[in-house]
Amino acid sequence: MITLESHVPDGPIQEKWTKHRFDIKLVNPANKRKFKIIVVGTGLAGASAAATFGELGYNVEVFTFHDSPRRAHSIAAQGGINAAKNYPNDGDSIFRLFYDTVKGGDYRSREANVYRLAEVSNEIIDQCVAQGVPFAREYGGLLANRSFGGALVSRTFYARGQTGQQLLLGAYQALLRQVHEGKVKLHTRKDVLDLVTHEGRAVGIVVRDLLTGELTSHSAHAVVLATGGYANVYYLSTNAMNSNATAIWRAHRRGAAFANPCFVQIHPTCIPQSEEFQSKLTLMSESLRNDGRIWVPKDPNDTRPPQQIPEEDRDYYLERRYPAFGNLVPRDVASRAAKQMIDEGRGVGPLKNGVYLDFSDAIARLGKQAIEERYGNLFEMYERITDENPYEVPMRIYPAPHYTMGGLWVDYDLQSTVPGLFVLGEANFSDHGANRLGASALMQGLADGYFVIPYTIGNYLAPMLGTQPLPTDHEAFVRTEADVMARIRHVLEVDGSRSAAWFHKELGKIMIQHVGMARSEEGLTEAISQIRALRDEFHRDMKVLGTNESFNQALANALRVWDFFELAELMAIDALHRRESCGGHFRLESQTEDGEALRDDEHFSYVAAWEFKDVGDWELHKEPLEFEYVALSQRSYK
Repeated sequence: MITLESHVPDGPIQEKWTKHRFDIKLVNPANKRKFKIIVVGTGLAGASAAATFGELGYNVEVFTFHDSPRRAHSIAAQGGINAAKNYPNDGDSIFRLFYDTVKGGDYRSREANVYRLAEVSNEIIDQCVAQGVPFAREYGGLLANRSFGGALVSRTFYARGQTGQQLLLGAYQALLRQVHEGKVKLHTRKDVLDLVTHEGRAVGIVVRDLLTGELTSHSAHAVVLATGGYANVYYLSTNAMNSNATAIWRAHRRGAAFANPCFVQIHPTCIPQSEEFQSKLTLMSESLRNDGRIWVPKDPNDTRPPQQIPEEDRDYYLERRYPAFGNLVPRDVASRAAKQMIDEGRGVGPLKNGVYLDFSDAIARLGKQAIEERYGNLFEMYERITDENPYEVPMRIYPAPHYTMGGLWVDYDLQSTVPGLFVLGEANFSDHGANRLGASALMQGLADGYFVIPYTIGNYLAPMLGTQPLPTDHEAFVRTEADVMARIRHVLEVDGSRSAAWFHKELGKIMIQHVGMARSEEGLTEAISQIRALRDEFHRDMKVLGTNESFNQALANALRVWDFFELAELMAIDALHRRESCGGHFRLESQTEDGEALRDDEHFSYVAAWEFKDVGDWELHKEPLEFEYVALSQRSYK
């Protein structure tokens, strides 16, 4: 039976983290080398955590299914990272960043965690500058800032359109330094397929070597998951094709509560789908909305090239509907507005499935060179993909599944409902509520890895001094390995007629239609029925060629899709139970007269944490959300 205890410290919110760091148990430097920690994932959260653990003296094993930590999906983040430095002197502060993040998440996040995130944000920038991250600078040498959606201040630090890549290189060099020092052991091409628990605690993992198929078990005093989000459940998303939910889903099946699975962000600035057989969507950075203006023709039948459509025939719909924020409204608001334009038949492009993101005004005002300095690599990427020059013709964009605010439930220490299992970054639910503001993902990943988990994991480890990790020949490991092998055999022995990729694509169609930007009771009920039927067919009719004892991408993919089917059902169940609109979760039955999201704070101001009972059977647990410092109000960006 799961119990949700957030362990938020007492006292004023400005003092909680400082007080907690003093109150938690410490492990002295000489004793840290007596503990072993497993870290799964080498993106910003995982790499920064593993590097910091190694620097502190812990023995660390870090696992990635990539051939190098540098291939982690954090590398794809483009626009920037938030911090409350207030360098532009435009009124920013830690409290304002905290306020904007709670409001941007539509009041569905835990206040204490969000305030801590804002509080440590400034330390992240100092850390990264010290590592040599090449942030953009003003003419005089000071770090530059730009604006992002959901804020009226400029607080986003950036490295052109390569911010994620540059930050990851900083964390990567810190990690590899500890590998060189012998404090961190790096395992590449290792796919984590299950969590091992003993007497209710996390004690290790079972991994599959992607090159040989060999299963091995690894034991530790604590396990840290930093494996990213689950947007690839939609098949078409902005995530890398390898991004998956297996690690957190297997932990969920072993007792870790899954919180708010229906909270998914549909990013407003992606390149529209161009054909039926496309396998991935490409994200264009939200930073482009600083200087780009979004519009559609007023006349649905207007077929003129965009540069020939005069101003009076254009509808700058975000500027019209949200004059205070304009093109910089939060992502969920911008995405729903774009969908409305398409639904009205005013889409642009060959498939009429996009809206324009136009830089002609900015180029005329600032000059092409200034725009090129800010966004040059993004413009080049867009032209390579579409064969259209965005300096001359507006970009075409449309929303796509991007970031998942839901994830494994964690307390203030980032510990899940399974003692000894800690969850960082996008893999947990803790900071973004029902909608993530742009440039906050990199902030959370590095905050969790560099500045939170190194403190809080000691609180768990200190009482375990003198104990050894459970031997890998223990029954708990033997049993879990047998479970993993049984799943592998099942996948190989079905011998049906369709690939796992086909089933994944069909699942994605169900998800985007019924559990996408607009949801209804009728649609969600239908989605649950369709998901269950398609999952049954998957287990009867999938076909995986090859064997386990070799490099077999089809096998790895089939195991992923298996997990996606179960996760998809829970996402639909969670969306069905939450009969309100909030952030990225928009219920057609719950909207204002002018089509904005309408929350129901009386009945749904809580975290929905689901306990796994069996496939298709979950029990709901609720963590009430209390707002002492940010008053609940209807979000308005007008």
